[in-house]
Amino acid sequence: MRLFWRALIGLLLLAAALAVVLVANTLRQGSRQVAVAPLAPLAVDADKVASSLAASLAARTVSGLTDPAGAAEAFKVLHAHLATRYPLAHAALQREVIGEHGLVYTWRGSDAKALPIALLAHQDVVPIAPGTEALWKQPPFGGVVADGYVWGRGALDNKSNVIAQFEAIEALLAAGFKPARTVHFFFGHDEEVGGQRGAAAWAATLKQRGERLAYILDEGMAVTEGILPGVAKPIALIGLGEKGGLTLKLTATAAPGHSSMPPQTGNSAIGMLSAALTKLDAKPLPGGIQGAAAEMFAAIAPELPFGQRLALSNLWLLRPVVEPMLAKGAATNALMRTTTALTVVNAGNQANVLPGKAEAMVNFRLLPGDTAESVTAHVKSAIADERITVAPIGTPLEATALSSTDGYAYKLIERTVREVFPDAVVAPGLVLQGTDSRHFAGVAEQSYRFMPIRFKPEDLGRLHGTDERIAVQQLADMVRFYHRLLTQSATDSTALGPSGPGIAQPAR
Repeated sequence: MRLFWRALIGLLLLAAALAVVLVANTLRQGSRQVAVAPLAPLAVDADKVASSLAASLAARTVSGLTDPAGAAEAFKVLHAHLATRYPLAHAALQREVIGEHGLVYTWRGSDAKALPIALLAHQDVVPIAPGTEALWKQPPFGGVVADGYVWGRGALDNKSNVIAQFEAIEALLAAGFKPARTVHFFFGHDEEVGGQRGAAAWAATLKQRGERLAYILDEGMAVTEGILPGVAKPIALIGLGEKGGLTLKLTATAAPGHSSMPPQTGNSAIGMLSAALTKLDAKPLPGGIQGAAAEMFAAIAPELPFGQRLALSNLWLLRPVVEPMLAKGAATNALMRTTTALTVVNAGNQANVLPGKAEAMVNFRLLPGDTAESVTAHVKSAIADERITVAPIGTPLEATALSSTDGYAYKLIERTVREVFPDAVVAPGLVLQGTDSRHFAGVAEQSYRFMPIRFKPEDLGRLHGTDERIAVQQLADMVRFYHRLLTQSATDSTALGPSGPGIAQPAR
């Protein structure tokens, strides 16, 4: 009995010591948010910005439009609006056309030795889903400003960024600002369909010219509100990279025949394919808190309620508990692993006929570190059935490399976000979709993805969906963000040199 009590007391002391270690380690992890001085808000006429955005939304610049003449006319209307609304920018900046309708504006700096930077946005928008036009509160291409919002396709994705950047340029030129560093602005016209004629073509042009960029900033993540349970403050996520994409076709074949004499269980084309999909769905690719996810949670953890903060601050012990919990959420699961999505199944065409072929499409979003080859190998291993053929559809897109959070460029963007959105927690992130920035891997030293837009959970469905809109007052903060970022990036011609040792870093 005495041995029992000694063992129990020992266990209690061990548990108490462990609890002390966990709490101490949690409290030791202080806030990672950059302390910034209050920034006097730039005076912005939000109503005028809204009017300009509304005019741009009225131009039906839909990607992949089956009417090339109509698309050309829409881009022509948009370009005419930009030239009229922003005369100083069109007088001072060099303008080039890339592909059919892509635009590059170059603002030459005084220091020819300084690496240029580039801000990206895109002019094209996705089409309206057939049959949903009547569901919109305002016409999707009406260019309507009502109830404190600008309504229309492209309000969030991505014409608001185009207009906000032009507004910032025009304000800086009106104030007599002259950059030391060259700044490029690229506005693609086919981002929604891959960017091959736009961003890819301009990236190739820069390579041919031997020009490198210190950093690029493209669309991607944003200032989110109410997205992460337990976090009251908005979270501004700066994308360090983006996932890749792979679609595989799984095919099962069998002898066709009459439904009155089916083969043994599991030997029909549909049966074989169904079994394969069940196995694959039950065996997700391995993942966890690593890469961009690890950096994101490390930045957010000190701002969480104590229980969540303790768990994320002590992954050395609690990882086996924390990761399965995070995997239950669709967004956090997608951040931690290559996702598997069963999207299309085709088989049979008549109720009394056994089909000779059954096909399925499975879409994967590749986490940095996974490749199309490794995912394909995982699929074949999970299915473990040589009767199922596995083949890629189209050209796979590998995940991009992750840009650094330690360099001057990230810290500059981070500080600017904190200055313009002082209530937000800033953290690195990973973009789950594709952007034009992926085409600049061999050109830009670093690539980041952030839009100075506030998103609430109900706004996410408006992206590529019905009733896309943006609040008029949000536009003012967008202009302030780009104005501040350009002022800081283009003024210091020494801080954003080639990456490597010896580059001065700002104090945090």
